[in-house]
Amino acid sequence: MVSRLSASVAVLATLSSLVARTAAGPLASSKRGLVFSPNSTTPEDDLIWVQKPTDLTWYYNYQSTPSLVFNNISQADFEFVPMLWGAPDSASDTTFLDSVKGLIDNRGINISHVLTFNEPDASMYGGSNVDPSFAAQVWVNNIIPLQKLNISVGLPACTGAPTGIPWLTQFLGNCSKIISTDSKVKNCTFDFVPLHWYGDFGGLASHMGEYSAAFPNKTQWITEYNYDNQDLATTQSFYNMSAEYFDRLDWVGRYSLFGAFRSNVANVGPNTAMLNNDGELTDIGAWYLGRPGTGVNPQSGGSSSTKPKSAGFRAVDAPRMTAVLLGVVLAVGAMASF
Repeated sequence: MVSRLSASVAVLATLSSLVARTAAGPLASSKRGLVFSPNSTTPEDDLIWVQKPTDLTWYYNYQSTPSLVFNNISQADFEFVPMLWGAPDSASDTTFLDSVKGLIDNRGINISHVLTFNEPDASMYGGSNVDPSFAAQVWVNNIIPLQKLNISVGLPACTGAPTGIPWLTQFLGNCSKIISTDSKVKNCTFDFVPLHWYGDFGGLASHMGEYSAAFPNKTQWITEYNYDNQDLATTQSFYNMSAEYFDRLDWVGRYSLFGAFRSNVANVGPNTAMLNNDGELTDIGAWYLGRPGTGVNPQSGGSSSTKPKSAGFRAVDAPRMTAVLLGVVLAVGAMASF
């Protein structure tokens, strides 16, 4: 009887641990960053992401200069990562290089990483649509000089479509031709590989594996991701699985969930938003900042007449679920004694 009870307690402990993780999500991670895309009609939302407690350690805003709203936060506490979003009209234009050097020399901001070319393989939905050969020349004129300042640089961040790796392969080939000479072949180098993904977890893991094979021994940054246009339970499950996966993998250096906005302006589905229509943190929004869930449904607030509870577990549900599991385990133990 004692051995059966011990086994029951062990099962309960395992199940309770599982419920706690599911209820709260992976709460602590220094890898998390902010994709900052503010809405001019709701400026009160901008500081939500840096109010303590928060897990976010870095951000980017698709621009070469920091966002004014974060000026009072040190680079050491909330690292700004400049981005060369698209290509200038002229390949000889060094505006991005000059801007980053200005942050370092004139403002004393310690820039240690830069991002390059947002979805250059796409012409729609935020893609910069840059020809690989032209991008290579822009890279040589703007990015290589930053590498000489010991700044870590990321490859261009292509879409999750099959066009990404071929675009990058051609880009690197074009870049190599520019910097090579008749007597010596050189390669353009990079420090990490940014990825974008909108889809289910299986597709995300497969996409990451393809890029690992194409660019081995390189750290990955997942700089835009979410499971678009899904029901709430599916969206929450995807977040929890992906966050746990990223946190566990040493070769994932950083990640930034695309969802720092209100549900009514989300362009990848209302349940991806980390804020509801009143600017309140949803479960995913709270989990992402390292806090317990809120139970706030993304589509509540605003014009909504009711505020339905979240489809996923709430942090306060964990004790209740544990009690249910205790009853099940004790019942099983009692039956086994007969």
